Amino acid sequence: MVDNRYATALVIGSVLSLLATVYLSVAVGTQHWYQYQSPAAGSDATNTSELRSLRDDFRDGDFDEKTYSDTLFRLNGTLGLWWRCVRVPADSHWFKEPDPKMVTECVSFTLPQQFIPKYKEPGNHNGQEDLLRTYLWRCQFLLPLVSLGLVFLGALIALCACLCRSLTPTLGIGVLHLLAGLCTLATVCCFLAGMDLLHRANLPPEGVDRSLGWSLYLALISSPLHMMAAALLLWAARSHRQNYHRMTAYLVA
Repeated sequence: MVDNRYATALVIGSVLSLLATVYLSVAVGTQHWYQYQSPAAGSDATNTSELRSLRDDFRDGDFDEKTYSDTLFRLNGTLGLWWRCVRVPADSHWFKEPDPKMVTECVSFTLPQQFIPKYKEPGNHNGQEDLLRTYLWRCQFLLPLVSLGLVFLGALIALCACLCRSLTPTLGIGVLHLLAGLCTLATVCCFLAGMDLLHRANLPPEGVDRSLGWSLYLALISSPLHMMAAALLLWAARSHRQNYHRMTAYLVA
């Protein structure tokens, strides 16, 4: 028999866990972690040709950190854990129009590209590898997957606990949610640290505005939600166990 207080804590914790998981899943699957606002492009032929070349290299060229970073700087780019996108005119003759229609073009990071090492001089593949940026990048896309995996494991344990009509595994589920929240928080920290180091190695052009995107804020919100869910689950499990031991001792006496 579960006390109403514990049942309420379990329900609220489950709702918080579900919200946190949805927020984190949306954050991982979208590209608005970091965004650039580029100055208006000129209409001269040289600038037009350069921007078109950047767009083509971004879409069809070989993967290179220097190349895609410069394209993001110049073409109102957005960057996520698995996507990089630019805002480009839909019409190929956009330079002839005063206000062309803009569309978003995205290219995904493949799994092998996620493990490509970073260099102290982006674009110089013969230069010295930047181990700090390399491992920050790898952590920023692996940690959210670990976080989602921990929550999924907790859900399986919770299902088994419901079938067995036992509240004992709730303690372990709470610990898993706490670890998931820490992994999510570490993801955000790794991403921000990596972007700061990238901008030091490859300085954006003057006039380019930089800002954090809503995807990053979703991930940031999901971390305390996981931790609050963990706190409720741990409290319910611990309090229920203490009351159970007291009741057992009373019945024995």
